[in-house]
Amino acid sequence: MPGHDAPSCGVPVVAIVGPTASGKTELSLDLAQRLGGEVVNTDAMQVYRDMDIGTAKLPADQRRGIPHHLLDRLHVRDTLTVAEFQGWARSLIGELRGRGVVPVLVGGSALYTRAILDRFEFPGTDESLRHELDEELASVGPATLHARLAGLDPEAAAAILPENGRRIVRALEVIALTGRPFSASLPRLEYADPASLQIGVAIDRPTLDKRIERRVDLMFEHGFVDEVERLLADGLAEGRTASRAIGYREVAAYLHGELTLAEATERTKAATRRFARRQDSWNRKDPRIHWVPWDAEDRIEQALAHVAHPAG
Repeated sequence: MPGHDAPSCGVPVVAIVGPTASGKTELSLDLAQRLGGEVVNTDAMQVYRDMDIGTAKLPADQRRGIPHHLLDRLHVRDTLTVAEFQGWARSLIGELRGRGVVPVLVGGSALYTRAILDRFEFPGTDESLRHELDEELASVGPATLHARLAGLDPEAAAAILPENGRRIVRALEVIALTGRPFSASLPRLEYADPASLQIGVAIDRPTLDKRIERRVDLMFEHGFVDEVERLLADGLAEGRTASRAIGYREVAAYLHGELTLAEATERTKAATRRFARRQDSWNRKDPRIHWVPWDAEDRIEQALAHVAHPAG
């Protein structure tokens, strides 16, 4: 049953957002404990089995006995779509709330979080068009298609990493099918359920950059290269979703002799910093997020006060 800190007006849906390495995981555990809740992963890459070190997946023995959901569901060769994840998450959240359990969403995939929380309908797909775009991607590379997208929909291009070929192809497909910008199909700032709320972890950029550097160094110290080597043997390179995870592609390049270990490490840090800035840019556009300082001694109390009185 929910703890005494939960509001009496029903079971809320609480999402913890913020850039990678800002401290979202710890806050999600604190909130789940105080609210009698359970954690729902919203990180696309943590859905994959054995992608542990590079995704900063919290080991089971560090989860404080709190149930964690939507982890380790797929093999690295499997493809994951936002629409599929939305269905899983919304079904799970309904089941948890039906039991009086507060779902505490946490993860680095901002689009996945918004797809769960907001009104977000997915445009259809056209297999022949998708195949044509996939072939072009393989032929000319993601940078060329990203430049085309920038000409058609600058807002969408700004939100998609130039190396994320899969999302670039999807954006171009939606534009061709609907005749509208891809950005027009992104979720509106309107919660599907008004009992939803978001708590953001605010952190200054210099501190965040240091935390990212330390996190990446620890990844490599704790066997990240061995993890990637095992996953490559298990088909990682064949996976359309998992293969583009930050760090994994850089280490794969090292294992293939294309980079030195030092270069792979530095490129992982740089890619993570870019990703964190995009996360922050995405979240700062959402006025509904209630921000709490990453290092505030009363951070959990500030978060709980917002859960109890979201309009306050």
